Amino acid sequence: MRRYGWDSRVADAFAPYEDEGLLPARVVRVDRGRCDVVTAEGIVRAGTGPVATGDPTRAVCTGDWAALSPAAAADASGSGAGAGAVPEVRAVLPRRTAFVRSTATNRSEGQVLAANVDVALIAVSLAEELELARIERFVALAWTSGARPLVVLTKADLVGGRDTLAQLAADVEAAAPGVEVLCVSAAGGDGLDALAAVLGGGTCVLLGRSGAGKSTLANALLGEEVQDVRAIRDSDGKGRHTTTTRDLLPLPGPAGGVLIDTPGLRGVGLWDAEAGVGSTFSEIEALAEECRFHDCGHASEPGCAVLAAVDDGTLPQRRLESYRKLLRENARLAARTDARLRAEQKRRFKEMSAIGRHNAERKRGPRRKP
Repeated sequence: MRRYGWDSRVADAFAPYEDEGLLPARVVRVDRGRCDVVTAEGIVRAGTGPVATGDPTRAVCTGDWAALSPAAAADASGSGAGAGAVPEVRAVLPRRTAFVRSTATNRSEGQVLAANVDVALIAVSLAEELELARIERFVALAWTSGARPLVVLTKADLVGGRDTLAQLAADVEAAAPGVEVLCVSAAGGDGLDALAAVLGGGTCVLLGRSGAGKSTLANALLGEEVQDVRAIRDSDGKGRHTTTTRDLLPLPGPAGGVLIDTPGLRGVGLWDAEAGVGSTFSEIEALAEECRFHDCGHASEPGCAVLAAVDDGTLPQRRLESYRKLLRENARLAARTDARLRAEQKRRFKEMSAIGRHNAERKRGPRRKP
């Protein structure tokens, strides 16, 4: 279990469940109401149980530490009184971090992509033009999750010249202040040792759009062909989905650590990400402290330090526009979420009122006709 991240913090959190006779496990994959979990006896298939109901952000996800029914021990060995029974996740331990995005539905719900992550590795392909706004979005969600973002520029062997590569890395660093940026070529092995040193010993989630080279990078880090790799489409240069589930895989080497590979993300909607946006645009947040008005909207107010920085070229206009866009999106989602919660509370109140009336009528008995 230590290979998968078990430590004293997890042990302390699990202690109450140990007293109940449950077993510690870490979720390595979730698929259609079932999950694969690793236990001290090996990897077993389990049901997600009642934990999967209710708030979708609390559903079992890859990276979770869980309390498993005792049947897991028998299933792992294939013998014993519980052999043949499907073990079940009875509880999920509190998450240290959680990478959450909004779903592409009208329900204004969040979707947890990975839990208990130390480093959010954002893979960006250099085989196509950089989309700094997309990088800023990923970084904002990474900061919001509680994990440390790390941007990895993949396919560095396709860039001609060190000067060009250095300039691209500098552009990304400017779009992600305080975030480490590494250039890697999985094909040639360049930069892999430095990346492995950063990831060793913790839990890393690998994020990015299809075609960013995530599967190739995962195989290089794992030291074997674990994930399927396909070429990008010739028609438009976009990637194909080769990874279809989120898998937690142990990294080789003495430092250990685990990697959570994820499918390519077409859309990455914000979810309660105001703090993460502030961290991503830290230079704008710092400038805002110098504005004349504490509630300055950085639009046309007099004495706005942010607009002054744009005018003198210190702050790129693109950065300010991206900052405004992400804040507006987060505010819209928060308003929709609040409205959904109010509607849900109203529905529950009506249900409870109906149950109360029904119980009162049963207590009174049927009404007699005059």
